[in-house]
Amino acid sequence: MTNSTYHAGMDDILAQPLSRLAEAVRNRAISAVELTEIAVSRHKEHGGHLNAYKSLDLEGAIRSARGADELLARGVVPGPFHGISISAKDLYGVKGFPTFAGTARQLPDVWSSDAWLVAQLRAQGAITIGKTHTVEFAFGAVGINPHWGTPRNPWDEKVQRIPGGSSCGAGVSLWEGSAFLALGSDTGGSIRIPAAMTGTVGHKLTGGRWPVDGVVPLSSTMDSVGGLTRSVEDAAYFFGAVDPAWRDPEAFLKHIATTKPSSLRIALPSCLIWDDCPSDISAQIHAALDELEVVGVQRTNVDGSLLDEAFDHYMRSGIVGTECKAFLEQELPEWLDIVHPTIGHRLGAADLLSDPGYALAVKEHYRLMSVADRLFQEGSLLVLPATIITPPPIAELGDMNTYLQTNITALRPTCCVNMLGLCAVTIPVGLDDEGMPVGLQLVGASGADEALLAAALTIERALGTARERLGTPACA
Repeated sequence: MTNSTYHAGMDDILAQPLSRLAEAVRNRAISAVELTEIAVSRHKEHGGHLNAYKSLDLEGAIRSARGADELLARGVVPGPFHGISISAKDLYGVKGFPTFAGTARQLPDVWSSDAWLVAQLRAQGAITIGKTHTVEFAFGAVGINPHWGTPRNPWDEKVQRIPGGSSCGAGVSLWEGSAFLALGSDTGGSIRIPAAMTGTVGHKLTGGRWPVDGVVPLSSTMDSVGGLTRSVEDAAYFFGAVDPAWRDPEAFLKHIATTKPSSLRIALPSCLIWDDCPSDISAQIHAALDELEVVGVQRTNVDGSLLDEAFDHYMRSGIVGTECKAFLEQELPEWLDIVHPTIGHRLGAADLLSDPGYALAVKEHYRLMSVADRLFQEGSLLVLPATIITPPPIAELGDMNTYLQTNITALRPTCCVNMLGLCAVTIPVGLDDEGMPVGLQLVGASGADEALLAAALTIERALGTARERLGTPACA
């Protein structure tokens, strides 16, 4: 086999960073077919137990991998994702796959053309193995999908717990090993929440940095696209490969790799998020911060009351519900009658776009964004929990009031970032008292994605990757 030398130097291919996998394919130390067969076999090994996917095309993935190998044999210069399997949230248009957006019925074919982000990765050689489950129309942070079943959080083999939402299948696909990058979207935390709850890395880009074209919208005001990855290094590689300012992942990794711990300044905001954080979760984050302080990271405090103000406005304003309802009325009116009550309950209470309250709410959103810089002093980054809840068993969320309260709690540390127009990344740092992942959320100013990823990579190299720090989930 062509990959015998390559495998001899690797304990586990699933633990290798994207940069090394890409290099191995590029140098033909491992073929795209062999790498894809590993992804396919990992999915088959789990036999659908984790239920990460809504749609799969395993045979198509192998065919695409053969094509990738043929291109290399002809001397075609490979892109950064050549022959690498990815998953896409079932909001993304992907040519050759249906789009359901978590609903009971397939959406019109217009939503099955490549979304902007999918097209970028396809041009770089990525192979979409399947489309992962999402909360219906992405309108929920818990991760439940009553129509198609909820993906299993891989960290508990005895009790089926929520994986976080709305990109609920994304992090699960990473631990399953069927994907090396999982595309998601983030409106109030829908990348970071499932990343935190599944022990993966989630980067919420500055709003508007990447186009959302071809992705079924939730909120035209606050939607953003991005991905969940197995490590911060992978997140940086992905960003460097796709971002129009870079288009060169190796150059970007080299650019941010020189950041030293002593140059980092992180601030703990005084806010109700920390007050509401359970002790076993906050203990894991503070233990990580203590480790970082030992290697030279500077720590300070800042008034975080603006975060509480932003959370209150996110919850009261109804911007997301209003915009989701308007999209459905205009583009998919028949779907309003078939949405599940967990979604329909909130859509029914949403205002109309013509309501004066909606215009005022959007105006307040932009005012909050305009004063967000006061959270960042002397180049500091904020540290928050990524979640303040242990993922509960799915069986406990059948009651609507319990579901709604859990949804609000899940959004608590993340939606304020969207409301303020900031960027953020969640990094796995430990396990709580029930053995579930704890994520540290690092928050940067608007437009500071490069500095944020540089700091996050420095932190990961000081603390260790998710696999090194947390181990492997029981179900993975």
